[in-house]
Amino acid sequence: MKNRHLLLLPFFLFISLTVSSQDIIRVQSCSNNMISRQVDSLKELYSKDGYQLLKEASISMESEFEMPVIVPLTEGSWYQFIFIGDYTSRLYEVRMYDWSERMVIFRQKKWGDIDGNVISYTYIPKFSEFHMMKPVQVNKQKKKNLCGYVMLFKRAAADTGFATPAPKFP
Repeated sequence: MKNRHLLLLPFFLFISLTVSSQDIIRVQSCSNNMISRQVDSLKELYSKDGYQLLKEASISMESEFEMPVIVPLTEGSWYQFIFIGDYTSRLYEVRMYDWSERMVIFRQKKWGDIDGNVISYTYIPKFSEFHMMKPVQVNKQKKKNLCGYVMLFKRAAADTGFATPAPKFP
């Protein structure tokens, strides 16, 4: 009886690995000269404005498929999220959800808009928890290998306009 279970173990391991590997989103980086210039300009702009770059990534995307980006955010901190899509796409959207899967931000831009391929928004979380941003772009000519770029900035505490509380002593 034990030998029979031992013979079935490799089979079940193979099946479980095969099934689970099919649902994986593999993040691959990409390179686009126009997006690189925009990234450099925005980094300079936001650093002069008192923001510190926390995370950034170039991501290869497919048209009409969301690319989830999960980040931990701290209650009361000022964040600036930026998504830059391929300039040949016609539609750009970003949705952001809190830990309760409640949508807290929705932004959409179209190709003809000024800075149409750049979505930028400020967010101050009410709770310290993970948040998920889901950028997506729609491109009728290219369905795969669309370049996208995400950046997350955090504003320095001294630049938020809030007074920092005095330390409490017993």
